[in-house]
Amino acid sequence: MKVLFTMDALINAGTERSVLDLAKHFSSDVEVHLAYFYPRHDLKVDYEEAGIQLHFMDLPGKYSFIQGISKLNRLIKKEKPQLIVSSLMRANLVSRIAAKINGVPIIGTFVNDSYGELRIAEHKQKSYWKFKVFWWLDKWTSGIPVSYIANAQSIAKSNSQALGIHPSKVKVIYRGREISNFPQWTPPDSEDNFNFTAIGRLLERKGYRELIDAFARINAEYPHTRLHIYGEGAFRNKLEKQIKAGGLSNVVQLHGAVPNAWKELYNSNCFVFPSWYEGFSGALVEAMMVGLPIIASDIPMNIEAIEHDKTALVHQVKNVDDLYAKMKLAIGDYPAVCQLGQTSRFFAFQQFDIKNIAKEYEAELKKFALYK
Repeated sequence: MKVLFTMDALINAGTERSVLDLAKHFSSDVEVHLAYFYPRHDLKVDYEEAGIQLHFMDLPGKYSFIQGISKLNRLIKKEKPQLIVSSLMRANLVSRIAAKINGVPIIGTFVNDSYGELRIAEHKQKSYWKFKVFWWLDKWTSGIPVSYIANAQSIAKSNSQALGIHPSKVKVIYRGREISNFPQWTPPDSEDNFNFTAIGRLLERKGYRELIDAFARINAEYPHTRLHIYGEGAFRNKLEKQIKAGGLSNVVQLHGAVPNAWKELYNSNCFVFPSWYEGFSGALVEAMMVGLPIIASDIPMNIEAIEHDKTALVHQVKNVDDLYAKMKLAIGDYPAVCQLGQTSRFFAFQQFDIKNIAKEYEAELKKFALYK
């Protein structure tokens, strides 16, 4: 079975990494090709090393949809995939039209809470008209895919309602990771510092502004604390100004994009994940598999992975006071919080083993491929 995955670009982010992880664990029955449209090649070498055939469409600007459809049409005619799987908005729109033209079945994916209340509120403060246009285009073409795969129940529900898709057309398959990559975490030997670590792109919706505000209060009480943030993005300048204005330059570090940033968790005391909205987070799954203490926002997709006081500490999203309280609890009752981390590791190994996830995903693809 030849499957053509499509996505916007090969940036080092959750969806792009998850497709790579899945493809590496498909059976030999599946020949994976991937087409991407825009010039970001962060994961190009990783995909090539995994034996995945890449097709770069090289579109100019941010959109160029007509040109994208034309190039994808030519690729489909040449490669003759039996199924297309698209992810992310621009690739979704281009791929749906090209699939329709060529009579190839396409599966859509829901990888983000694209139309949740917090996301709508965020866009109302910026370019709401553009958001509404893409929403309309998404809904207008949403009947083309034969099925959808969502990475969380909450995301399936939110996107289905927003696009008018019947829930029976959506299959939920969580993100997974290779459990053999994650040895048992133990607290760092040094007691000089208590290190909080966050991983994710530097975007406003990742909640880093609230995290830094909460950490400033923590550090005033516990001067041995440090905050490490791994990731890059458009919000860096604002975060740097916030750190400087708060006099935190010596205790808060923005490390930028680091390959396999989850490995840095082994030097940490606690993982913090304060996002406003997400897909089903691979970074959260990685922290669970590492087994260290976790503090995360109470957004629905996080709550599908963790449970307050059983596998993690959960704070009210965007609530600095609550986030501060949970960070203080992590320091003050550290042995008990470490036990939560061990429980989350056990749960993650049971639920998010990439080998099982890939089998489930492959079985879903085979239901809809041409020439079975």
